[in-house]
Amino acid sequence: MNELEKINETIFESIKHVDDEGNEYWYARELQYILGYNQWRSINDLIKRAKVACKESDNNIHDHFAVQRKMVDIGSITLRNIVDYKLSRYACYLIA
Repeated sequence: MNELEKINETIFESIKHVDDEGNEYWYARELQYILGYNQWRSINDLIKRAKVACKESDNNIHDHFAVQRKMVDIGSITLRNIVDYKLSRYACYLIA
């Protein structure tokens, strides 16, 4: 593994989350910035294509792309409901 691959793996692992059952997952909105996408619609297009690839490889999409709704602060007193995804390692691989 070269130095750049080590750096990329370290960055990827740094945004990993683990649930109470020990399952690893990554948030799509965190992954988008690591992959260099500033706008959600760009990564969302990749997610749509990755879901197709997931389904075509006989995997259950819902096991790898779990929809997550979040309330985020967009101003001093304003909240907005946004969509995110909890991604499996396999889903991240398909997106990248």
